[in-house]
Amino acid sequence: MANTACFMIVARNDIPIYEAEVGSAAKREDAAQLHQFILHAALDVVQDLAWTTSAMFLKSVDRFNDLVVSVYVTAGHILFF
Repeated sequence: MANTACFMIVARNDIPIYEAEVGSAAKREDAAQLHQFILHAALDVVQDLAWTTSAMFLKSVDRFNDLVVSVYVTAGHILFF
């Protein structure tokens, strides 16, 4: 089965800095919009968790169908989705 993923870096104030689609699956026309929607929907959960835990890697903070959102939070609260 072919896999695809979206990598996104989000700065403070929810400003996207970088976005890349990686993987070997055939590109769907709406994949970019779907990934952005899922990542932005997970931002609220991530922001709440980032202030309540000392962990920098937050595993499986959100799910949508077969897509899982994992986040790495830096000390300056830059988010790597």
